[in-house]
Amino acid sequence: MTSPDSVIERSPDGSSSEEDLDKMSFLQHLDELRRRLVYCIIALFAAFTVCWSFAPGIFEIIQEPLIRFLGPGEKLAFTRLTSPFFLYMKVAFFAGIFLAAPLILWQGWLFISPGLYKRERRYAGPFIVFASLFFIGGGYFGYRVVLPIACEFFVEMGSQFRQVLTIDEYFSFAGKLLLGMALVFETPILIFFLTRVGIVTPAFLIQKFKYAVVLIFVIAAIITPTPDMVTQAALAIPMIFLYLFGILISWAFAPAPRT
Repeated sequence: MTSPDSVIERSPDGSSSEEDLDKMSFLQHLDELRRRLVYCIIALFAAFTVCWSFAPGIFEIIQEPLIRFLGPGEKLAFTRLTSPFFLYMKVAFFAGIFLAAPLILWQGWLFISPGLYKRERRYAGPFIVFASLFFIGGGYFGYRVVLPIACEFFVEMGSQFRQVLTIDEYFSFAGKLLLGMALVFETPILIFFLTRVGIVTPAFLIQKFKYAVVLIFVIAAIITPTPDMVTQAALAIPMIFLYLFGILISWAFAPAPRT
């Protein structure tokens, strides 16, 4: 005899309906998560394939914030014969994350949406659009603002020495910083959902602001690829403004109090 949770019907996009959610067992939740992860991997692989052909040009763009502070004719170096090949693979994968971000976020939404109320599911389109824009915008902000500040600071600190910077070392530094900045810019989106489900309120966020600042600097220290205070501050200050912006979002979209 078939149990009620043995068969879960799915909508055409592969997501479970609200009624199905109550019937899903723990293993079926894991199966749903596996399904979404597989789709994310497929999207990321497709984006990687597209970006592979443009990897040299993409790295030219990524290294520009550093090259501008080096001496005339200076270039990044490599110490192993295979370094350029593996560098371009990492660059294509890195760029593929940003290219596939909307699809990955969409899969994340499809996974959590069965647990939301119908009135909250209408935010699917805005969530994917704004979460993607904030993610890509965070990476762009890091590239235009944070990365040049960090590069100038470190180049000036080592100006009395001969610079031998490798492509692997620089991309590891720049990639972690840009990806970390992209994730940090998701803070307002996170606050929005925590507000909608009733976990936080504008008053709570304001009350805990001083603790949030401490936590922000801790997170910045973890994300920052180097232990210096300059790069940490360059990450933490935008995070503080994003938290304040999140308070405004929380105030604008807070659920009406029940009577």
